[in-house]
Amino acid sequence: MKKTLLLLAFTLNLLTISAQKTPYVIYNAKGKKVSYKKMLKTLVEKDMVLFGELHNNPIAHWLQYELTADLHSKRQLILGAEMIEADNQDELNDYLSGEIDYKVLDSTARLWNNHKTDYAPLVDFAKDNKLAFVASNVPRRYASMVYKGGFEALDSLPSQEKEWIAPLPIAYDPELPGYQNILKMMGDHGSPTLVMAQAIKDATMAHFIIENYKRGALFLHYNGAYHSNDYEGILWYLQQERPDLEYGTISTVSQENVLKLEEENLNLADFIICVDENMTTTY
Repeated sequence: MKKTLLLLAFTLNLLTISAQKTPYVIYNAKGKKVSYKKMLKTLVEKDMVLFGELHNNPIAHWLQYELTADLHSKRQLILGAEMIEADNQDELNDYLSGEIDYKVLDSTARLWNNHKTDYAPLVDFAKDNKLAFVASNVPRRYASMVYKGGFEALDSLPSQEKEWIAPLPIAYDPELPGYQNILKMMGDHGSPTLVMAQAIKDATMAHFIIENYKRGALFLHYNGAYHSNDYEGILWYLQQERPDLEYGTISTVSQENVLKLEEENLNLADFIICVDENMTTTY
């Protein structure tokens, strides 16, 4: 009788677990489920980690903060983000040092609309722990110039403004699958200069990551997943410049069923955060 009751209790427990909703699952590149602890243990050994997010995904933003805090408890960190542009580094530094408050930062820097909810916690973590935070992205006006006129449109910029861009001329491989996919996705709206505009962002972010990296530290960079998916984008530029470093990548995807990683999402990164597509968004 006792064994029967134990078996019944065990069965009911399994049924309860299976009935629970699972908001996200972490997978490795091959589609095998892995724990957060396993991901942390792997990434803490890297020199640089690219955390690819879906910009409006609350799970990605929560895990960014959790990973940042956990890595910081084990390694010296340098933080950086696509979401702040290189020509706003001075304003960001003033905020980190306490010279200006958030209201002034918001009025002087071109912060994203979701900065307060999604990225301010990361910046404040850097501020509270006296960490560097790198504004890595190319100013959008220069990406727009490339879209309209190609890389050569940047040649006429004053020297001071070129300091906010990866050194010219940048290396560029238009045949990379990720760049080719942009053309496919955009259809009739795609163009070679559109891909160049993506590349100037990737190259500039990689440039400022490398420029601010210090040996012995771990550089954790937050960016849209497409900028590092398939081990391309930013990572391609990093590896061109510093093939000697150890890199880790994370991607975020959304699926109807999170319990099995879809084939199209395999091999996007070292770790893939698969989020239920019904998850609420931050904007």
